[in-house]
Amino acid sequence: MSQTKIFLPESELPKQWYNILADLPKPMPPVLHPATQKPITPDDLAPLFPMEVIKQEVSTERWIDIPDQVLDIYRLWRPSPLFRAYRLEKALDTPAKIYFKYEGVSPAGSHKPNLVWRAIFSTLNAKFTW
Repeated sequence: MSQTKIFLPESELPKQWYNILADLPKPMPPVLHPATQKPITPDDLAPLFPMEVIKQEVSTERWIDIPDQVLDIYRLWRPSPLFRAYRLEKALDTPAKIYFKYEGVSPAGSHKPNLVWRAIFSTLNAKFTW
C-alpha cells in the first residue's frame, strides 16, 4: 500500500507560496468595484488591506517568497501532516496527485494562524523596517 500520511521535516518547509493564477488557461475576470462597476484597483483595496497583502493577491507570479519572519513563526507548529487523497484522485480519474493538510496540530486547531501571520507580517512590514 502507498504512503498516505506525509510528515515533512522543518528543513523541507516550503519557502514560497504557489499562486494558481499563473497557471490558469486564461486570466480571471476582474473583480468589479461595487459602486463604480469598474475593475477594482489596489488603491481601492488600500483602506481594507495592507499594500503587501494586496500585492500578493493581485500578483500573477507563479511563486511568491514567504518572508523569513513568517517562516520563523510557521516553524513553531508546522509542518502540518499531509494526507494523500488516493480515493479522490481515483474518483476524479485524474493523473494529478492530490494532498490535503491536517491543521488540527496548530495552536488554534485550524488553518487560521497560517493566514493571520501572513497578514500581520504584511501590515507591520508596511509600517516598520525589520
